[in-house]
Amino acid sequence: MSKKRQKRKKIKEKLFNKRRLIILNEDTFEETFSLKLTLMNVFVVASLGAIIITFVTTFIIAFTPLREFIPGYSSSKLKRDAMELALKSDSLSKALKRNEAYIKSIQKVLTGELEYAKFSKDSILEAADEISTRVDLSPSKEELELREQVAKEEKNTLSKKSKKE
Repeated sequence: MSKKRQKRKKIKEKLFNKRRLIILNEDTFEETFSLKLTLMNVFVVASLGAIIITFVTTFIIAFTPLREFIPGYSSSKLKRDAMELALKSDSLSKALKRNEAYIKSIQKVLTGELEYAKFSKDSILEAADEISTRVDLSPSKEELELREQVAKEEKNTLSKKSKKE
């Protein structure tokens, strides 16, 4: 026990023992700067400096445009441009479908498969819109089986709860 106390005392003595930092002019050996320090003071100042540097760096990265250079962050301008491009591509694909339907019906008229009297641009465009908006929402066999299985499991859990009560 006394050895531990002696070690602690030596460590405490080393940490709080005052030392002098002197900066001298090498040519004249004139004292330029002098400072009394302890190892504990140096440790505290170094720790505080590291914490302040970390805080300032985090602040600069989080609240300035520098964050755009970090992988995973994207700029607001990039997001806006992506949204605009997505909307444009969607409208272009719709226009392309309409034009394809119109060209196909013109080809039918030119080849004689469709009479000119039945041919109108409005009816073709409406048909193209109807084709693109039709979606089959009926459940598949697998989905129906899954629904039945979930319903059976719910009945089993409800019957087990009612038996416990």
